[in-house]
Amino acid sequence: MNLSIKSQNMNCKLSLYRVYMKKVLIATLFFISSLVADEGRLIMINPDDTQKSYEIYLNNFTYEERKDMKINSVELTVMLEEGTAQLIDIRFKEEYEAWHMKDSINIPLNELPKRLNELDKNKLIVTACPHKDRAIIGRTFLKLQGFNTRYLVDGLIGLAEYWRGDNAKEFIEELNAKK
Repeated sequence: MNLSIKSQNMNCKLSLYRVYMKKVLIATLFFISSLVADEGRLIMINPDDTQKSYEIYLNNFTYEERKDMKINSVELTVMLEEGTAQLIDIRFKEEYEAWHMKDSINIPLNELPKRLNELDKNKLIVTACPHKDRAIIGRTFLKLQGFNTRYLVDGLIGLAEYWRGDNAKEFIEELNAKK
């Protein structure tokens, strides 16, 4: 098989994978947004209400919303130093225990609906995971719950890359000065 055919096959597989992932994301969003925390227990809400809420969000989605749903590592660092953002690491507990970012709070995506009371409504809630997939799902769920929220566009790996050397030193000094 020549290189051109291999490249075409790979592009076809990537396209199918993207379509599949979009379907998984939509199904996950519908499921997560149909759960609500009620005094420590999860209850299902009317699927028609969930669908309507998501439809309203999508119908009103603009270029401005697309821009406003994202935050990068530099912006996040400034807001964390100022105390105006809360970083939510939505990976599973075991992933968080293996490594995590200073001052992040671990609320795994599958626990998010029942732990909304741990979020500070007076701050920007920034969802993060290594590669953004779960962060986008979490951010959308929180947005539909009325939170001011963004997802970390460069992911936790990008944040780790940014928080190296002098940037790490300055960030920690700023945080310690606030305490």
